[in-house]
Amino acid sequence: MCGIIGYIGHRQATPILIGGLRKLEYRGYDSAGVSVWNDGVSRVVRCRGKLAGLEEKLIKEPAPGSIGIGHTRWATHGRPSDENSHPHKVGPVSVIHNGIIENHLALRQDLVSQGAKFSSETDTEIFAHLVERALAAGAENLTVAVQRSIAKVRGSFAFVVMSDKEPGTLVAAKNSSPLVVGLGEGENYVASDVTAILSETRRVIFIDEGEMVTVTREGVSIMDFEGQARQREPKTITWSAVQAEKGGFKHYMLKEIHEQPRAVADTLVGRVDLEADDVSLDGIQLDVKKIKRIIFLACGTSFHASLVGEYMVESMSRIPVEVDLASEFRYRDPIVGPGDLVVAVSQSGETLDTMEAVREAKKRGAQILAISNVVESSIPRLADYSFYTHAGPEIGVASTKAFTTQLVAMALLAIHLGRRTNNLSKERARELLAELVALPNKMRDLVESGAQVQAIARRYGNANGFLFLGRGAQFPIALEGALKLKEISYIHAEGYAAGEMKHGPIALIDEHLPVIVLCPRGPHYEKVVSNLAEVRARQGKVLAVATKGDNDIGGHADDVILVPDTAIELQPILT
Repeated sequence: MCGIIGYIGHRQATPILIGGLRKLEYRGYDSAGVSVWNDGVSRVVRCRGKLAGLEEKLIKEPAPGSIGIGHTRWATHGRPSDENSHPHKVGPVSVIHNGIIENHLALRQDLVSQGAKFSSETDTEIFAHLVERALAAGAENLTVAVQRSIAKVRGSFAFVVMSDKEPGTLVAAKNSSPLVVGLGEGENYVASDVTAILSETRRVIFIDEGEMVTVTREGVSIMDFEGQARQREPKTITWSAVQAEKGGFKHYMLKEIHEQPRAVADTLVGRVDLEADDVSLDGIQLDVKKIKRIIFLACGTSFHASLVGEYMVESMSRIPVEVDLASEFRYRDPIVGPGDLVVAVSQSGETLDTMEAVREAKKRGAQILAISNVVESSIPRLADYSFYTHAGPEIGVASTKAFTTQLVAMALLAIHLGRRTNNLSKERARELLAELVALPNKMRDLVESGAQVQAIARRYGNANGFLFLGRGAQFPIALEGALKLKEISYIHAEGYAAGEMKHGPIALIDEHLPVIVLCPRGPHYEKVVSNLAEVRARQGKVLAVATKGDNDIGGHADDVILVPDTAIELQPILT
């Protein structure tokens, strides 16, 4: 959840650092700080609380200079406090850090035994001590000192280090935590997320696992942790800075809800071949004869999208599919290997559990297909094949447009596989593709009818809990709906397969419990209506999500939200 930014150039660093941290506020944080070098010494200014507090402090205690680092912290080791805020400075060395140093206790004990004095409870300060001691022990420059220090730590991290004794240099290192370098003219940047530097530059280099980068005004040099040089061409980011802003909406999430039609349209562009009744996966050639099983690996919202993908892929291609939580898969000695296609789904491409699960599957011989929203992020770079959604930057922590574009990507993959296994007829593929192309307009109608949803939300706003029910491919949507309600409103919610309601949840239903039932027209409709009747028999408040033109559902529900009709396989994208 932490945010990192660094700048080296000829302009004043502090406004650039604060501007970058402002772009990273969406990640959540409990403290913030900067360290800026000027006239031979760096000045650290930091505080608990929001960026506004840091800015007030900087007005009273300015930090001039043209090289600096900034950080927003989400507490992991040590409570939120001024002392635990980043950057941490030991001697001439300032450090900011995302991630966790797993062997921090042993390192701290060793450093204390050698006389080190700590001013915080954080694991990050340990790394500042390590670098300072490496310099004192004769490391010829900051890059070497950081390299020697990294050899002593275990865990996931992105470090950025600055030294008063080498003010023309920033050194950064990455292991399982995102890091990107931005390139300018006579100035360069480093950040944890490209959105932090997008208003300054579009030319970026994504740092790979196990790499360090030395950043100066003149350029950057990359090497691995063993000191071997690496070369990489910069990428040009096509997102505009405006896309990463609120665009007139009150919240990022509201803006991103309204961007869903555009995001889905962009994800379809160039991939739907209506003449051949087929799908192009950006040149990816999957040999379906060698695929014995498909395993989706994901976490959170991406896991729910993968559950929908299971229904889509199995029904259209008849290839067996499993869906695993990446956080569980990596720890259970999974049975996976040649003949398996592992589909790793991650909006950011940086989800640590998914990344480690991919490494495990790849080590055992599986092929990896990554579905991600961020070009050149870590998981796509690990994969054999990469297929990108084109949602654009998603700033809101609760995923919206990334989720719907993942569902579209699942549908494209399922049609592609189905055509090649000959289980999806050309005629049915044509119908599905036509429906896919029509989705953006249908979604636009939905997101622009928010007044009704707002009225319903006010009606049920005082509820203490919600139950979401769905059958078939609507069950994962029920799970996602419950997750969204918990994330956004802090109201407890549970998603259940509608057929499982009688196995426990039914005991909780009374006149105080709103139940959201997903019941679009289809083969499960009558069964779901029966479940709905059971809810009403216990005085539960029923809110039905149904298909436009369903004139019967109103007699079974207290409130109804109607969604446009579409192919059964694609209904989850609209519900």
